[in-house]
Amino acid sequence: MQVSNKLDRVSAAYPEVVPQTSAKARLTRPTPVQVERELEVLAQVMDNQFVIPVLGWRFGVNAIIDLVPGIGDVATSLIAVYVLVSAVRYRVPKITLLRMGLNIAIYFLGNLVPWVGDLFAAWWKPNMRNLALLRRRATVSAEQAHKGRTSDWLFVGVIVLGLLTMLLGSLALSAFVIWYLFHPVA
Repeated sequence: MQVSNKLDRVSAAYPEVVPQTSAKARLTRPTPVQVERELEVLAQVMDNQFVIPVLGWRFGVNAIIDLVPGIGDVATSLIAVYVLVSAVRYRVPKITLLRMGLNIAIYFLGNLVPWVGDLFAAWWKPNMRNLALLRRRATVSAEQAHKGRTSDWLFVGVIVLGLLTMLLGSLALSAFVIWYLFHPVA
């Protein structure tokens, strides 16, 4: 209460010192909030943990796990989905949630191409991209982020369902290609 009154007195006495923001500006551009340290560490470890000394190029555990055929792509995509689901608690706008889902989808689809996809995935860094979106668009702080709205959970559920459909489709396509290659033609 005291801090608020003091700020009001300063802004009344010196209006040029304390910039006045309209309600619309506060709604369209939320103030930056502190994201949970665990999410920051997870994104850092998954996308930027290691450095190639001469080149200065950073890569993370994602690039190493992606080299495991079959399960690597799925495991790293699920970790990226965790960051997306965490964004709901910060009441990120739905369009940003959609962008985060699109980052994961681009990562997953690019990673389907052998070897070149692994290089693309190491460059794309979906967790760092999504963490940057989360930092820019979060509307509540980590202390206030205990639960999200039901509509946001449903929206993210649809995005996750779409990502799971892509996963199942890629698994079905892989199974078909393997069956076609090893099935004797009569």
